[in-house]
Amino acid sequence: MGMACHASGGLLATAGADRKVLVWDVDGGFCTHYFKGHKGVVTSIMFHPDPNRLLLFSSSDDATIRVWDLTGKKCVAVLEKHQSTVTSLSISEDGWTLLSAGRDKVVNVWNLHDYSCKVTVPTYEAVEAVCTINSGSPFTSCLALSIQKHGRKKISSSSIQFITIGERGIVRIWYSDGAVCLFEQKSSDVTVSSDKEEVRRGFISAMMLPSGQGLLCVTADQQFLVYVPEEHPEGGLNLVLRKRLIGYNEEIADMKFLGEEEQYLAVATSVEHVRVYDLASMSCSYVLAGHTDIVLCLDTCVLSSGTAFIVTGSKDNSVRVWESRSNRCIGVGIGHMGAVGAVAFSKKHRNFFVSGSSDRTLKVWSLDGLLDDLEEVINLKAKAVVAAHDKDINSLAVAPNDSLVCSGSQDRTACIWRLPDLVSVVVLKGHNRGIWSVEFSPVDQCVITASGDKTVKIWAISDGSCLRTFEGHTSSVIRASFITRGTQFVSCGADGLVKLWTVKTNECIATYDQHEEKIWALAIGKKTEMLATGGGDAVINLWHDSTAADEEEAFRKEEEGVLRGQELENAALDADYTKAIQLAIELHRPHKLFELFNGLCRRRETEVHIGKALCSLGKEEFQLLLQYVREWNTKPKLCHIAQFVMFHVFSILPPTEIVEIKGIGELLEALIPYSHRHFSRIDRLERSTFLLDYTLTGMLVIEPETEGRELKEEDVKRFEDAEGDHLGGVALKEQKDNNGSKEISRKKRKSLKSKDGRHKKEKVVDYTGAEAITSHT
Repeated sequence: MGMACHASGGLLATAGADRKVLVWDVDGGFCTHYFKGHKGVVTSIMFHPDPNRLLLFSSSDDATIRVWDLTGKKCVAVLEKHQSTVTSLSISEDGWTLLSAGRDKVVNVWNLHDYSCKVTVPTYEAVEAVCTINSGSPFTSCLALSIQKHGRKKISSSSIQFITIGERGIVRIWYSDGAVCLFEQKSSDVTVSSDKEEVRRGFISAMMLPSGQGLLCVTADQQFLVYVPEEHPEGGLNLVLRKRLIGYNEEIADMKFLGEEEQYLAVATSVEHVRVYDLASMSCSYVLAGHTDIVLCLDTCVLSSGTAFIVTGSKDNSVRVWESRSNRCIGVGIGHMGAVGAVAFSKKHRNFFVSGSSDRTLKVWSLDGLLDDLEEVINLKAKAVVAAHDKDINSLAVAPNDSLVCSGSQDRTACIWRLPDLVSVVVLKGHNRGIWSVEFSPVDQCVITASGDKTVKIWAISDGSCLRTFEGHTSSVIRASFITRGTQFVSCGADGLVKLWTVKTNECIATYDQHEEKIWALAIGKKTEMLATGGGDAVINLWHDSTAADEEEAFRKEEEGVLRGQELENAALDADYTKAIQLAIELHRPHKLFELFNGLCRRRETEVHIGKALCSLGKEEFQLLLQYVREWNTKPKLCHIAQFVMFHVFSILPPTEIVEIKGIGELLEALIPYSHRHFSRIDRLERSTFLLDYTLTGMLVIEPETEGRELKEEDVKRFEDAEGDHLGGVALKEQKDNNGSKEISRKKRKSLKSKDGRHKKEKVVDYTGAEAITSHT
């Protein structure tokens, strides 16, 4: 199923296997034009670059090109000259010439005045893309010398320079007058396909980058190559591959750091070549092509002269040695009867390497004579061979002093051999599944192994005893390597986890989860101690040791926290509540914040102070404040401050801003039930005070206000009628005796005594009032 699209001036044109061409309004999201007429899958589509000329061009695998008028919504021309699928279209700088390229190995130049074919340029390869070169492009100036070499001193105004790319994977520049090829790359930068494949892989698309940034070419295996032109010293044009971007890596099988400064990373993926990345830009610097099957393993070393070597093992049963400066294969080792799954360079002398294969044998290969002649590929010689295991060999490691080599196999054992004769020293038995990784300690006489039984073990070389076992992975452990001078190690496995362990304490001190699939590859930088991991998710992750940086950052934060804390205390002492509250929220000190609000609610002009303090806060600070209020509101001793803060927050902020606070719904849901509980408790306390008033009133300790007022008026009247202050009480008593019954029971006497007692109390009040009145009069 094909698919093509092109956008220009707010319009988007799409076409595909349904043979239809649709034009969409990007802003409105609706279809404005619908064109139908092609008899095959639409392969390319483009708008005319001049917005005043509303034309749309489309090509198909029916070998035709159609020109559509967007104003009249009809096809104005059908261009028929190709004999095969038309793959690409391009328009000249003046807008009156159309170039079309196809798999019939020609480029046709069309005149858009009358839609006639002016010239046909044979390219002798299936062309996948054609690009016109504008006058302001860097390619133009560099092409001047090439044009002179072909006998053309003057460039015709009607002539067009264009670039073609196709199945051969090379870039060629053409001159439309006379169909002359001005430039052709000598070799392809695209990976050469094996002879087993029927179709060669080359370029599938290309475009000129804006602002003279060069030419972008896309390969069939999802690589992006950026070329820039430069003048050749001898005259003419030279294309330089400025950058290579890898769109997809496939499953990563193995990788190692490369170079004296470890600035490169060599990666083996599920393809037959090795990609070398520049870690500074993560651009693929170059590709090592030569194996005829998938590369399974690799290793690197740097000689004393500074030359970097790469050794690779492949499913094609061979090993190859590459020189990094020339990016060439300088040695091939043939002799294994199965896929080579493990290789390892010598660590000290760097004059040999060891390989292990699925044929269960180990081979030691000599590197002597490789640097004598780098022009020819040398056949490597095996110095020693041994049948090492009962199953496939998965991993190899050479000791730091080149005296021993350790091999790990699917037969659940790891064997240590003496070099260079491969004499068996000890067999390490204890794992319940196959061993995927082995490595010597850089400081101790021990070996670390990682196995499919989810464990990592450390073994003594002297007697083959297991010294320590590390458990923690939930699936097979595929790689394990020492770091920090053997005091720690890193492991990774099929669970997609990277774990950091301390050897002395048997503890996993950190776990990192950055992969979605199995981690097959682990590379350790010996100088930088940078880590690189890659696996089934086709992702390469680079890890840096941030221990020192973290400690420095923690010290800096602690020091800054002390200074800010002192600033907070000073603001609190100066009663600068606005600054103090903001600092308390920034420093995450809820207890100090509570003390500030507690002191603020007791001060005069509370509204002014709290208004200034809250108005200076942002939405994130309000969110944090409400989180603290939520915690305070759950405790009866602190709820009054929580309610105090909530009241002022909701009074200051409008509802439109409150709903914009992150997580406000959850905060309110937590505040409401406790607030209801507090209000219910206050209501019960208030109602209980009514019972106290009722009890005191019933005990006549408190008299109603109305009765007191009436009694006072009667007393004043009584005092006015009395002749003397001391006779008032006697007259009152005689009046009561005459009106009441003279014969009363004992109980009534007691009641009368209590009443007399009350009246005696009233007399005291009456006398006082009388004296006050007398003195007043």
